[in-house]
Amino acid sequence: MDRSDFGEDFIWGVSTAAYQIEGAHNLYGKGESIWDQFVNKKGKILNEDKGNISCDFYNRFEGDLALMRAMNIPNFRFSISWSRIFPDGIGRPNQMGVDFYNRLIDQCLELNIQPWITLYHWDLPSALENLGGWTNRDIVFWFGQYVSFCISTFGDRVKNWMVLNEPMVFTGAGYFLGVHAPGKKGLSNFLAATHHAALCQAEGGRIIKSLRNDLSVGTTFSCSYIQPSSNKERDILAAKRVDTLLNRTFIEPLLGLGYPSQDLKALRRIENYMKADDENKLKFDMDFIGIQNYTQEIVSHSYFTPFLKAKIIKADERKVEKTAMNWEVYPESIYQMLKKFSLYDGVKKLIVTENGAAFNDEVINGEVHDIQRKEYLQKYIAEVLRAKQEGINVQGYFVWSFTDNFEWAEGFLPRFGLVHINYKNQKRIIKDSGKWYKSFLKTY
Repeated sequence: MDRSDFGEDFIWGVSTAAYQIEGAHNLYGKGESIWDQFVNKKGKILNEDKGNISCDFYNRFEGDLALMRAMNIPNFRFSISWSRIFPDGIGRPNQMGVDFYNRLIDQCLELNIQPWITLYHWDLPSALENLGGWTNRDIVFWFGQYVSFCISTFGDRVKNWMVLNEPMVFTGAGYFLGVHAPGKKGLSNFLAATHHAALCQAEGGRIIKSLRNDLSVGTTFSCSYIQPSSNKERDILAAKRVDTLLNRTFIEPLLGLGYPSQDLKALRRIENYMKADDENKLKFDMDFIGIQNYTQEIVSHSYFTPFLKAKIIKADERKVEKTAMNWEVYPESIYQMLKKFSLYDGVKKLIVTENGAAFNDEVINGEVHDIQRKEYLQKYIAEVLRAKQEGINVQGYFVWSFTDNFEWAEGFLPRFGLVHINYKNQKRIIKDSGKWYKSFLKTY
C-alpha cells in the first residue's frame, strides 16, 4: 500500500484542537472557556494537569507549521477557540485573537498547507455556560453570531469548514456523565444539550452557505463499531441501544430522519425541548461528513445501567491488544463505520477527520521508536483503502494528532502525536510514525 493507491485527489492531513495545543489560556485578550474552569476542579483531570500552556502552539505555530511542511503534510485541521475571538461569547470581538488566526491561516497558505477549520471543539466561553451553555436554546443564536463572524473574517481564505466536533462526546461527557467540562450531570441536561447541539450543527451549515456558497461544509462524528458480547438476544438488543446512542443520535436528525427514539426510548423525552418546525431546522445537506474512529466496543446487557441497560466491556477485561487509552486496536472498525455511514441516503462523501492511537512513548537517545503507532496507522489506513476500493465515497484521512497534546480528562499522559512534545522545554521530536507518514506522503 502506498499513497498512489488512493488517487491524486485523496486528502491527507493531521488534526488538532485549540484548547489541546494553543496554551496562552488567559493572554492576548482571550476570555475564559469551560475547560479553563474545569481543569481547576480537583480530581477531574489526571495528575491535576492543565492545558494552560500545553504545546504553546499560540507562540510556536510558525515552527510547528514549518515542521508540518517538512513532513509533507498538505492539510491541517485545527479549531478556533470561541473565547479567543469573543471573550464573553458574544458582543465585541477580541482583535488580538482575530489577528492570531489570520496569521495562522496566512502562514498555512504561504507553506501550501490547506487549513481546515472546526468551529466548535468543546471550549465554550464560560460566560455562555453561566447562562446555561448548551442547555439554553439561546445558544443557537449565540453560535450563529460566532459562525457568521468567523466565515465573514476567514472564509475568503479557508475553503473547508466543520461545524461541530463530536457532539455526542461533548454532550454525553459534559452534560450527562460530568467527566468533561462543564461537569453537568443528568438526563435532562443531556437531552437539552443534545437537541440544541443538533440544531446548531444544521444552523451552522446554513449560515456558512448563506454567506459563502463556495465553501465546503461538513461536521464530524465520533463513532465506534459496536458488537454484542454474545448471541443472546438481550446482548444483541443492548448493543443496538448503544449503537443508536453513540452512532445515530446526531447524524439521523441532520439527514431529516428525526431522532432514533424508536430504538432508544430515553431519547423520546427530547420532545420536551422541541418547538414547532424543529424537525426541519435539524436538517441540513452537508457537503461531507467527518468520521472519527479509533476502536470497536463490545457490549453486554446490564440491569444496573439506567436508560441504556447496557455496559461496555473494556479492552483490558477482554485481553485484547489495546492502546494507552484502553481502547482495542481493531482496524476493521474504521472500515465498518465508513460502510455504515455510507449507507445513509444524503451522505455525499466521507472524510476520516480523526484516527490515531496513544501509546507509552519513550525518548531514547533523542528518538521515539513508536512501532505500535506506526503499525496501527498502517493497518487502519489499509482499511480506509479497502472501503474506497469497494466503492465507498471516502475522500480523505487526517491523523489524530500532529503533536502530543492535552488529552482532556486524561491530561498529558496519553500521547497521540506523530511529533513528541517535551512539555518542560517544548522540544519537538518527530517520532518514527511521523517519519513513516512523511515518507508515505512524499509526492508520487
